[in-house]
Amino acid sequence: MNEPWRTQAEGLEIAVRATPRGGRDAIEGIREDAAGTRWLLVRVSAPPEDGRANQAVIRVVARALGVSPSAVTLLAGAGARSKRLFVRGDPVALAQRAVALWRADSGGRR
Repeated sequence: MNEPWRTQAEGLEIAVRATPRGGRDAIEGIREDAAGTRWLLVRVSAPPEDGRANQAVIRVVARALGVSPSAVTLLAGAGARSKRLFVRGDPVALAQRAVALWRADSGGRR
């Protein structure tokens, strides 16, 4: 995966690395780990309790992509910092929005 997202027939799948209790809700860019996997870094102020951090991550990503939080589903990683999200919608439009938002502003972390 060259980017932390990939298009699917009905939307976009995104690899997310979450930081709960991060003090604010924000997308901080893209980071590549030692294994070469690229992650979208999402910081949320919510604690990792009762799914609150997961819901906050969903809201942050939905807001950035201009979709409703109900269009974003947690595919994997409910109890982990590494997560996979699926965003329902036009995959081409979502990927173009992701590139415009996140590739250009990767926070210098590649």
